[in-house]
Formats: sequence, structure tokens, C-alpha cells
Amino acid sequence: MSDMLPSGSVPEHVAIILDGNGRWAKKRGMPRTYGHKVGAENVENICREAWDIGIKYLTVYAFSTENWSRPEDEVGTLMKLFGTYIKSTFKTAPKNNMRVRFIGDLGGFSPKLIASMKELEEFTSSLTGLSLQICVNYGSRDEITRAVRSIAEEVKEGKLDPDDITDEVINSHLDTRDLPDPDLMIRTSGEQRLSNYLLWQMAYTEFYFTDVAWPDFDRAELIKACEAYANRDRRYGRV
Repeated sequence: MSDMLPSGSVPEHVAIILDGNGRWAKKRGMPRTYGHKVGAENVENICREAWDIGIKYLTVYAFSTENWSRPEDEVGTLMKLFGTYIKSTFKTAPKNNMRVRFIGDLGGFSPKLIASMKELEEFTSSLTGLSLQICVNYGSRDEITRAVRSIAEEVKEGKLDPDDITDEVINSHLDTRDLPDPDLMIRTSGEQRLSNYLLWQMAYTEFYFTDVAWPDFDRAELIKACEAYANRDRRYGRV
């Protein structure tokens, strides 16, 4: 395996399910929260590597709508880590020329955390390198439900005729409305399911599953996933 990918074989948009932090920590005799801390630090590493090999968009599944059901202390730790990550990204994003956006129902977080997310989005909005999307309090069914409600309101107000509802109209009401669909989805730590992640957007996405836990996922593993993507015979056109 080479350290770089051939020109033309790099996926433009990669989506990643950051799985295995807790199990990674448990194997090392550490609390699950330690795994989340190391996993959060690895996001910055992979962002740098992704941009270096030519990926333009990276979307990571950081906190799902279902994650609220985890133990209260674990959720509390995740929120603190999230706040710490946002604070540090104010320094690292300009250095890496990285734009950051948050996807999901942000209303589920504290006003202070929401303000920090909005501030970081605005602060990095003019940066032109890697576009990082962080999915938080995100679930694809929730996203689609919110989109349908928004479309229904437009129909109710007479702004939209039901006969004019197309794939493009639905897509324009999703959280990812201004992003290209993912070319490649990577899930770490051995699970092989989508877990309510970008269901609409990944209709034609290539999937790659690895047993490597997220804290151990590095440049070599990212290149391995992209090489698998490049070697597949994608016979059917994408919408």
C-alpha cells in the first residue's frame, strides 16, 4: 500500500461513523470516557490526513439522537469533551484552513454550547480547505422528519404545490442541502450497520467496514479504505 493515492482515485466526500471508543478504552483497563477523549483528539489528526490526500469533505458521526440514552455520567463527559473540542478548534481550524459545520437538531444542547457551535461556524465560514461536518444530536430519520414538516408547512402556506415535490426539493430541506453526497462511508470497530446515519444521502455511497477502533484509525487505515473504494467497479451512475 502506498502512502498516497493515485490522482483521480480519491473520494471527494467521506463520511465516518466514529465507533469503538468505549471498547478501545475497556481493553486497556481505562474508563469509556478515556476512549472518547482519545477519539476526539483523533478527529483532528484524520482531518489533516484527509485534506493531505485530497479529500474535500469529511462528515463525522459524533453524537446521535440515540446517544442520549447512554449513562448520565458518560453523556455529561461527552458534552464536556465536545465543548473542549470546539474551544481548541478555534485555534486549529485557521491553522489547517478548515471550515467547520454542525449537522443535526442543535436545539437539544445547552444555550452555551449552541452559541459556541454557531460562533465556530461563523469563525471558519471563509476558510477554503477541508470542509468538516460534525453530526451532533443527529439521526437520519429525525432529519427527514424535520424536512417533511418544513415542506408540509410550505404546502400549507401555498408556497409549494404537492406535485412540485421532487428529490431536489426534499434534498434542499435536509441538513446537508449544500453538500455533495458521500462517495465513501467508513465505519470503524467492526460493526456493519448504518445506525440511522445519512440514509437519504448514502443511496449510492460505497461502504467500508474495518475492525480497527476509531482511536487507532490513522492515515494508513484511511488510505486503505480509499484504495478499497478506488478499486471497486461502480457500474451504475449516481443521482
